Amino acid sequence: MRSARGRHLEGEPKLSGTASDIDTALNGALSQLIELGDIKCKRGEITMVPTFGRLPSPRVVVAGLGRRDALSRDVFRTVAAEAARYLRAHGVASAAVAPSAAPDDLQLESAGKVIAEGALLGLYTFSRHKSSLEESAPLQDIAIVGQSGADAAALVRGVERGRILANAANLARDLENEPSNYTTPTELANRAKAVADESGVECQVLDREDMVGLGMGALPGVAKGSYEEPKFIVLAYRGDPSTDRAIGFVGKGVTFDTGGLSIKPAQGMEEMKGDMSGGASVIAALSAIARLRPKVNVTGIVPTTENMPGGAAIKPGDVLVAMSGKTIEVINTDAEGRLILADGLAYARRLDLSPIIDVATLTGAVSIALGDVALGVFSNDDQLVEQLKPAAGEAGEKLWQLPPFEEHREQIKSEVADIKNTGGRKAGSATAAWFLAEFVDSTPWAHLDIAGVDTYEHEMGWIVKGASGIPVRTLIHFVLDRAGESAEVTSETAATAGD
Repeated sequence: MRSARGRHLEGEPKLSGTASDIDTALNGALSQLIELGDIKCKRGEITMVPTFGRLPSPRVVVAGLGRRDALSRDVFRTVAAEAARYLRAHGVASAAVAPSAAPDDLQLESAGKVIAEGALLGLYTFSRHKSSLEESAPLQDIAIVGQSGADAAALVRGVERGRILANAANLARDLENEPSNYTTPTELANRAKAVADESGVECQVLDREDMVGLGMGALPGVAKGSYEEPKFIVLAYRGDPSTDRAIGFVGKGVTFDTGGLSIKPAQGMEEMKGDMSGGASVIAALSAIARLRPKVNVTGIVPTTENMPGGAAIKPGDVLVAMSGKTIEVINTDAEGRLILADGLAYARRLDLSPIIDVATLTGAVSIALGDVALGVFSNDDQLVEQLKPAAGEAGEKLWQLPPFEEHREQIKSEVADIKNTGGRKAGSATAAWFLAEFVDSTPWAHLDIAGVDTYEHEMGWIVKGASGIPVRTLIHFVLDRAGESAEVTSETAATAGD
């Protein structure tokens, strides 16, 4: 069953563009419904109208965009997601989208991108482990109509770019949603290798012996309580052979976090399969960057382990030695993410990566501060944060800079080691950031604490229940911006951009 889909603006009585053409074909039915108030065109309002044979499509769906002065890329992305789910719920197998309004600065290529992103992100489901699925016809294809010639080519480029970005975020969602008995550290490394093979990225996986040989003691220390072997994943994209300089991404990859001997409460512990969201984001971002081929080098690092309370597990009061040589007093074994990131950041420094951006579900404190609305950013370089902000804005992923005041650093001073791995309850996100800062020295660095936005309990625009895939697209846009490229999608790139 096919459906046409149009968009209109709240408070504007006259339809425009393709929507006006559809209205004419329907003898003014849409205009009459607007005049009667049955269609108000508020943002997110969706109305289905039968065409009674006046159009090839049996139904027209009008998706409201809200007021013109509030239009943005993210409104288009959000409405595309909600409309796609609406169509799927009504058993529509294919649809044609006819955009009738857009922000003044939204070019056709960008319009195609955000519509594709919204639809693919909004339709995402994770049902791999269900033995039977509900009977419903999937929405199999969406066409965007009303353009020709150069305009159509720009639209196609945007759609392909949107597909690559959305598929990357959905890859991260798949990894995050997977139960931890399926995504062990070894399996996460295998998935990273598969992604590297598919996208042309270099991949190296270090085992425990390799880590110890490099002087890493924090990651192997956390791993001592688990039967599962830790892995250290390194992905390298080389887009600029003229230089050895590379951007560094470091992602926390705790595939399950019990809290160790400082064990977590049983309620909600099943969600700790997603404590590797940062690592999943790095792997997914590298997969898309390789397909978009910006002229820049990027290295992704994912230290990965389980945090379990086995007989050999580290104990509160133990001292670990990180790869950098710094000694760490373990106060709480549930503050393990920063421990494995310490070795990851030290390795990034050894490779001379700059800037370094780490991504981690690090502290519950950040979700108390920002809820599930925005991720928290800490940095030693305000210019780097200013470069991250437009990247997040393009992705529709909100971030907010938080201050690591010097006084917070005092909280992680240790009596028996160089630093301790937690500064207590007060300013928990800031003290965690200060801990990580100890391992980057003067390298420009930003820490993205995604603990409040990595998973959701409800649908909200392009967000779906479960893993969000944040901040995959922010990382990708940051790299594209640093390369000074719009990541034009070539025919060769498009050939690798399938679902």
